[in-house]
Amino acid sequence: MTRYLLSRAQQSVLVILAAFVLVFIIGSVIGDPVDLMLPPEASDAVRDQLRRSLGFDQPLHIQFLNFIVRVANGFGESIWQSTPALPLVISRLPATLYLAGFALLIAVPASLALGGWAALRPSSVADRVINIFSLGGVSIVDFWLGLMLVLIFSVQLGWLPTGGYGGGSVVYIILPAVTLAYRSIGRLAQFTRSALLDEYAKPYVVTLRAKGMSEKRIFLHTIKNAAIPIITLSGDEMASLINGAIVVESVFSWPGIGSLLLQAIGQRDLFLIEAAVFVMTVIIILVNLLIDITYAYLDPKVRL
Repeated sequence: MTRYLLSRAQQSVLVILAAFVLVFIIGSVIGDPVDLMLPPEASDAVRDQLRRSLGFDQPLHIQFLNFIVRVANGFGESIWQSTPALPLVISRLPATLYLAGFALLIAVPASLALGGWAALRPSSVADRVINIFSLGGVSIVDFWLGLMLVLIFSVQLGWLPTGGYGGGSVVYIILPAVTLAYRSIGRLAQFTRSALLDEYAKPYVVTLRAKGMSEKRIFLHTIKNAAIPIITLSGDEMASLINGAIVVESVFSWPGIGSLLLQAIGQRDLFLIEAAVFVMTVIIILVNLLIDITYAYLDPKVRL
């Protein structure tokens, strides 16, 4: 197990380094970064001055060394906020993790319940309704769903606030979390249903029924055997929730990394964009590492 953990940790470090280089390539090699930071109507003199002041007129290897120094100093100073970019992004991290974690707490139990119910009653009315509901989760657009929830539960019914953080109060996170979780509920419910149906088709279930075991105990056996791929997909959904939070945070004015990234794009703040993208990439890599560790713990064959 220790050897496996060290191997996965080394791979994660290599992926983070690759992401580090990729951020530099996207920001400095693909196109002119000055064009990203200045409006189209900026004069050539202003462009040349900014290019020289930021070292973008240097050879590529010198730019990369400057990039390393800039990352070590917090990705440089945000042009928009006049503060180091990396601490600014990290200050928004708890809000994003809170939203994604709350959405996952909604998505996993709901999808297990829906997928298990559909698997126990295949081809029934309940199964068809759950399939339609889960298909809607996979297909629907997040920002449209968020706007509709605001229109119904905030504007018309007045039950919940339209947006904001509210110091992390539960009433403020319900609508953005449900909006973010619906897609994951759809995917996980479909996958749970398929995984359980595969388990119910195996010979050991026939043997358990022949021995007179109750359906409740048989369900517990099947859900345990189907848990490993479901947990793996749940980890992938956590990474998707962090990515999807970019849109949802902007709809609900949630003060996370996603809304900060969109604001940085609007302000043409290249250094803040680089810091936000890098932090989100590292989070997703660490989430995948945690899922791999859980997977190896549950399935000894992985460790071998």
